[in-house]
Amino acid sequence: MGNDKTNMFVAIALSLVVLLGWHYFVTGPATERQRQAAAQSQSTQPGAPTADGVPAPSPREGGPSAPVPGTLPTPAGPVSREDALARSARLRIDTPALYGSVALKGARIDDVSLKNYHETVSDESPRIVLLSPTGSPNPYYAEFGWVGQNAGPLPNAETVWTADGDLLAPGKPVTLSWENGQGLTFKRILAVDDKFMFTVRDEVENKSANAVTLYPYSLVSRWGKPHTQGYYVLHEGLIGWLGDDRLQEYSYDALAKEPAYGGPNTRGKAWSNVTGGWVGITDKYWAAAAIPEQDKPFTGAYTERTDGATKVYQTSVRGDAVSVAPGASSATTQRLFAGAKEVNQINEYKRDLGIREFDSMIDWGWFWFLTKPMFRALDFFFHLAGNFGVSILLVTLILKIFFLPIANRSYVSMAKMKAVQPEMTSIRERYKDDKMKQQQAMMELYKKEKINPVAGCWPVLIQIPVFFALYKVLFITIEMRHAPFFGWIQDLAAPDPTSLLNLFGLLPFAAPDFVHIGVWPIIMGVTMFVQMKMNPAPPDPVQAQVFTFMPIIFTFMLGSFPAGLVIYWAWNNLLSVIQQYVIMRRNGVKVELWDNLRGTFKRNKGAPAKS
Repeated sequence: MGNDKTNMFVAIALSLVVLLGWHYFVTGPATERQRQAAAQSQSTQPGAPTADGVPAPSPREGGPSAPVPGTLPTPAGPVSREDALARSARLRIDTPALYGSVALKGARIDDVSLKNYHETVSDESPRIVLLSPTGSPNPYYAEFGWVGQNAGPLPNAETVWTADGDLLAPGKPVTLSWENGQGLTFKRILAVDDKFMFTVRDEVENKSANAVTLYPYSLVSRWGKPHTQGYYVLHEGLIGWLGDDRLQEYSYDALAKEPAYGGPNTRGKAWSNVTGGWVGITDKYWAAAAIPEQDKPFTGAYTERTDGATKVYQTSVRGDAVSVAPGASSATTQRLFAGAKEVNQINEYKRDLGIREFDSMIDWGWFWFLTKPMFRALDFFFHLAGNFGVSILLVTLILKIFFLPIANRSYVSMAKMKAVQPEMTSIRERYKDDKMKQQQAMMELYKKEKINPVAGCWPVLIQIPVFFALYKVLFITIEMRHAPFFGWIQDLAAPDPTSLLNLFGLLPFAAPDFVHIGVWPIIMGVTMFVQMKMNPAPPDPVQAQVFTFMPIIFTFMLGSFPAGLVIYWAWNNLLSVIQQYVIMRRNGVKVELWDNLRGTFKRNKGAPAKS
């Protein structure tokens, strides 16, 4: 086979290997893990929670390693989320982005729902529930407070606070207060912005005769392992930026491998003397994170506690000692992020609040230098066009223009190789028994005609990193979630919902995932078929069959990929066909497309007669 065909075969084979590997190691196993996780989630829901928190780092009371609150008994349960919320008087939360409440018993932020996000593409579907109280089926909450020694009773999960208002809203902070009966008065000033950030200022006034030493803390606690996507390209679980220890990501299962830590049935890890950062728990699109003061040292910890059939996962921060003399007062300010991981909003918090590396909350991956610019480009054109699908088309076109010089050289080289096909055939015939001389003659011909034999690989090789960057952006960013295109594509981050097997919805059954082929994957397959027919058919029958079946294989594989990615691939193929056609005509090379198409249909038509 000629070197031009060999190069093209190598390029397409490389793409196939990448996609097959991706499907085998990522999408295939992830689908099975999702099914198993769903089954496990149903079988291991908390039956009767017995813990109100998880012991944090140290088993010692007081001192520099004073622990955050330990376990406390709760009523036998679980009960419905509504009944669990009714167990305590509550301070209502209402913002443009959030609604929920704060329990006055314990002062936990344990009831948060997102106003602008629904479970499905339908606005009639339930809104996303992020945080829930203990006693409900899936407790998930944030807690703030003090620990210390020789200070008398400190506020805990059983403390009933008094509020000076009944609504927490942007510009309307609420102050909670409580006295311990031994000279300490605690105040907690809660504020919230119009998006997802709570500010918690804890004040303590010492009216006793003795100095006290206290340690501020905050934590995010989640009971039971949630259903996860299970993809290697996405982190879900415990996450945080811990000063010079940088980004620390632990899956829910990874904590079980850590040594015993902080108390009975507890495993975990801590990072001490940290300055700057945050800790939290992240899902694909949502997260809750405790954010200490960025200029003061703290200890960050991840723990997992096994409590009966329930595993309780917790991230916590504990600040350095605060000494409060008699007649004096002290205060500390911490924050809680609880909401959607909107890229621009996360970046704004990082910039305006000085939260160190807060944008690491979004899993940009190892190739962030590709995924971040890809998102910025898509987001820019989205704000111009108002449609992320159109934005994908525009970004693809711009990338084509940007890589035009490389692609032009590639296609010009391929066109020249087609022009010298008769000479290449003559060389192969002349030296068919001497491969060394055949190769030398080919290289001399390439040099004479200024042909780069590997140029044909570049268009495909350039497309691969763009493909992965776009896939990552479509997969991780909430901006792509439920983003419509046109027609039946109402979620660019989900596969094309139509299916050839049920005649695109005409037949009353759902197609199995492994044979799910929608309209856009078929369009992509057709464009790939046309692109491959732009070139002469390989003389080797086996290679010709590989080329014939390649578009079919890709069509099946991309059927389960996000629709936005399939639209990109189809549009990129179409632009490549146009570009290659123009370059071939400009170089006086015959376009093989129509002859190849006629030849393909004639062979298919004549096949039955031969049998």
